[in-house]
Amino acid sequence: MAKSKRKQSNIATGPPLTTTPILPPGVPVPSVRRTSQRKAAQPEPLPNINTNPNANSKIVDGPQALRASPDGSSSPGIEVPRKTPSLINGTTGNSDSSLSELSDFDSPKKQPPPAAKAKAAAKPKVEKKPAAKVKKEVGEEKTYVDPEADGEEGPEEEEEVQAALTRPPPVNSDYLPLPWKGRLGYACLCTYLRFSNPPVFSSRTCRIASILENRHPLKDPSVPQHATKNRPDREQPADVARGQAYVESIGLANAKDVVKMIRWNDKYGIKFMRLSSEMFPFASHDVYGYKLAPFASEVLAEAGKVAAELGHRLTTHPGQFTQLGSPRKEVIKASLRDLEYHAELLSLLKLPPQQNRDAVMILHMGGVFGDKEATLDRFRENYKGLPQGVKDRLVLENDDVCYSVHDLLPICKELNIPLVLDYHHHNIIFDADKIREGTKDVMDLYDEIKEMWTRKGITQKMHYSEPTPAAITGRQRRKHNPRVATLPPCSPDMDLMIEAKDKEQAVFELMRTFKLPGYERFNDIIPHVRRDDNKPQPTPKKKATPKKKKSAIKKEEEELEAAEEAMEEAFEAEQIVIPDEEVGMGGPDGRVYWPPGMEDWLRPVKRVVKKKDPAETKEKMTPAKKRKAAADAAEAMTNGVKDEPVETPAKKPKPTPKRTASTKKKMAKSVPSPSGSDDDASEALPDLSEEEKPAPKAKGKPARQSARAKKVDYAEDDGE
Repeated sequence: MAKSKRKQSNIATGPPLTTTPILPPGVPVPSVRRTSQRKAAQPEPLPNINTNPNANSKIVDGPQALRASPDGSSSPGIEVPRKTPSLINGTTGNSDSSLSELSDFDSPKKQPPPAAKAKAAAKPKVEKKPAAKVKKEVGEEKTYVDPEADGEEGPEEEEEVQAALTRPPPVNSDYLPLPWKGRLGYACLCTYLRFSNPPVFSSRTCRIASILENRHPLKDPSVPQHATKNRPDREQPADVARGQAYVESIGLANAKDVVKMIRWNDKYGIKFMRLSSEMFPFASHDVYGYKLAPFASEVLAEAGKVAAELGHRLTTHPGQFTQLGSPRKEVIKASLRDLEYHAELLSLLKLPPQQNRDAVMILHMGGVFGDKEATLDRFRENYKGLPQGVKDRLVLENDDVCYSVHDLLPICKELNIPLVLDYHHHNIIFDADKIREGTKDVMDLYDEIKEMWTRKGITQKMHYSEPTPAAITGRQRRKHNPRVATLPPCSPDMDLMIEAKDKEQAVFELMRTFKLPGYERFNDIIPHVRRDDNKPQPTPKKKATPKKKKSAIKKEEEELEAAEEAMEEAFEAEQIVIPDEEVGMGGPDGRVYWPPGMEDWLRPVKRVVKKKDPAETKEKMTPAKKRKAAADAAEAMTNGVKDEPVETPAKKPKPTPKRTASTKKKMAKSVPSPSGSDDDASEALPDLSEEEKPAPKAKGKPARQSARAKKVDYAEDDGE
């Protein structure tokens, strides 16, 4: 049953661009790739374009380059979305050719009527079969198995697990190709250079939305572009040449970094590298595609010159969606565009004859599409129509889903196409009637495989990788291990591509393990320390000056400016400036190796902010709480209760006035002796209340009286 139409891509973020035309009025939308005829005046690349992905969010890592191979998983530590062919080609990842699809900014597609959608929704869904046992029936559309998937989708079925557990053990050879005389290589990305400052890598890419956005001029052309302060003004008319210059500038930045990568490899004994297919974003797209000449001719020729001087081999590996055996015509057209793009890239390197022949393009046969023989026939037919420049570079590789070595040997001999033996893929997909799993039996096919390389005068190459230790089923075993433990039983002068997630570090691991040439050139890195970068140093802080009157500040302005300039000059003189050619090269000690699992050592130490324990945090004292705490403390002191100390702010207590005795008490102490007349009056006075009565005198010794005090007699004489 045919699947419903795929959803449009959601890679474009931000506000919709419905107001922006794809092309200016009067310019038709090209249906095929742009021809090589170009205008005499080429648009100059946009100035002030920051291609550093750490500073410009519009520049992203190419997903293919971050993987060990087209069927490897993404590298740890570098965040990229899974199923990312849509990121490069502007489409969803459900198609068997993302190159043939357009994004939501492309020409509109016909949508099915609502009745058809409802009818399709009412039909029962077809359950997906396991990848290891899928056989699609003839006539089904768009239901083939992706031979380059990571092998981690969906749960493993019990039958598949049991079958994997009961499979015969592999039979491996004990031969080691020592002493080693060949070239070891890795794919696309150098992890050490990727985390340099500035980063060095050749897989910068962007989104179609960024190309369309940069067709508009900046709001302020006199100021460099900024993500928020100075963005393209969509209200101004768009220019296709301006957007083309933007995407070309990204490709030029990638190509320039290839020179640095080649020199870095040569310093540490690596002579073999695969170039990233994302070096020039959207170069093979049917709408946004472009030729590499002449704008990239000079920079690619410089990279080829360095590779020729150092004896470096460069190859490419078009993605899994480039399939010459597909039954869909649009996929074939897209595959042809992609192969022509890779062939042009390698041709512009201007390598010497032998290195030029060795610059091959590795391709997988692709899906089965329900009938393996019919797919092989379509490949034969489409191969005959390829340009000679593509035929001279094309080689086939056995995969880990559909096509084994025995499936490809006959067609390779027939069409004179060299075969790349991938040991990892062979251990997953092989003809059990003719050969056993492992490296021993496949050695019987070495002579047949080498003959095809010799016939075309190309240096033979092989691929080697290992599955993760915990892998059991076929899908699990397709995932590449970060590093490899041994060398395959190949010829000692072989060009061997190590397809591992740790890239150049996996090559270093082999060099150390077997003491291969160049193993003494590199040393362990210092964790989280990079001494080969020109990192921006923090500017010295200015001392706070006390506030002065305006008149005084004006008088000292010139003196302060002179002092600041002198401070900056002295600060810059203390910094050690590393030359550009030495940035990221590992320093004099060659500290470029990081142990397995220690990729975080390439980055600075993360600042960890510890959260405060709520129990330890002190409660903030408000003025009301302070008054209450003081009142409680005073009450506790008057009552004589020793309570727990209450936290009060450490302020100087205000002096309290001395308390004087009450007036009533003073009166009680100084009451004179009553006279006779007072006795009569006292009888008429009411009794005092209990509170107003004077306190009784305490029993004990009488109060001491002064000796000088005289007794006064107030009694009257009787004679008077």
